[in-house]
Amino acid sequence: MTREDATLRVGDGEYELPVIVGAEDEVAVDINRLRATSGVVTFDRGFANTAETKSAITFLDGEQGILRYRGYPIEQVAERSSFLEVAYLLSNGQLPTRSQLDEYVDEITHHTMLREDMKHFFEAFPRDAHPMQTLASAISALATYYPDALDPRDPWAMDISMKRLLAKVPTMVAWSYKHSCNQPYVYPRNDLDYVANFLHMMFSFPVEEYEIDPAVAKALNVLFILHADHEQNCSATTVRVVGSGHANLFSSVAAGVHALSGPLHGGANQRVVEMLEEIVAAGGDIAPFVARAKDRDDPFRLMGFGHRVYKNFDPRAQIIKRYAQEVLEKLERDDPLLAAAMQLEEVALQDDYFIEKKLYPNVDFYSGVIYRTMGFPTDLFPVLFAIGRMPGWIAQWREMAQDPTTRIGRPRQIYVGEGKRDWVELEKRADRS
Repeated sequence: MTREDATLRVGDGEYELPVIVGAEDEVAVDINRLRATSGVVTFDRGFANTAETKSAITFLDGEQGILRYRGYPIEQVAERSSFLEVAYLLSNGQLPTRSQLDEYVDEITHHTMLREDMKHFFEAFPRDAHPMQTLASAISALATYYPDALDPRDPWAMDISMKRLLAKVPTMVAWSYKHSCNQPYVYPRNDLDYVANFLHMMFSFPVEEYEIDPAVAKALNVLFILHADHEQNCSATTVRVVGSGHANLFSSVAAGVHALSGPLHGGANQRVVEMLEEIVAAGGDIAPFVARAKDRDDPFRLMGFGHRVYKNFDPRAQIIKRYAQEVLEKLERDDPLLAAAMQLEEVALQDDYFIEKKLYPNVDFYSGVIYRTMGFPTDLFPVLFAIGRMPGWIAQWREMAQDPTTRIGRPRQIYVGEGKRDWVELEKRADRS
């Protein structure tokens, strides 16, 4: 759909620019021909005002607090779906029938094994290596094991690579964790579903039976679903940009893992828990921390509040809060971190400072508390985010690869360095020390 053209005036020049309207009435000015016709480029730090692609995967309205996967509200998806059902939906655009889902799950289940020699891969890393770096390296290494299925223009290669990646990432995470703990590796079990199999590989031992708590498995399934995709975020954009050069799926997603590893993206939930631990260690009084957050001269920030896109309550945070309470009740645990988190949330929803700045709790605020309750170490929180985000990265990469209008990612810049100057021979350079 298009509307009447927009007009841009720069100096004495006047340029007509097409206007594009999305399915939810989002309006964009198409500047694809702007530089070619005018010599002018746009300047947009962080791409906050730039739509690089047309996508049919996820709709997000930050002002209204809306998130939908392929048109389905996140509230419905989280309550009614399995994680692999959501993965199928994101990649294929439609909900699977029973037979389609059974076939899809069966294929992924039978790809969960890693090559036996990959044990040596994990053992090559220090035991205290951050699991995000290990995971990114392991995903990248998959390309060396399957060189016959790397061409992004080959439908068969694309399909089998997507299924292998979804299947093997939980095994990679579990084996990396077992290595870090000096515990024996646990092989996947084909009789367990995706989430239960991951919990089994993480926490079981060969010498005794491990019982998977249904409440924990359900909560982890929901957490994975809530993280499955989030439109054109930092890591999804990274996957698309790397893939736009016809890089294979494994290389593209490995780059996405690296992008997610930063504390402003996937590492945020880890920082939330560290902040809550600091509050509890200081006696549990949140008032001094709130005061510090409001002090412009203090660099301290309350982690887990505010979002780059949401200017309303993050709909995922509301769902996670309920599951955090349910898991703690089911496991009969009284977590002081959850109590501190709920106090902070209450302040944020009533304090004028937070209201004016629209600093509402986001998805990271409660997710770390749940992960901690389930027994996951803090440095694994970003990796759990990565497992959940895998379907979104795959769907974004597939959509990019199949779009005939895709161009290799290559932003412009505004040069602000030195003007032209002549080279000075080494012996003639003045000492500036």
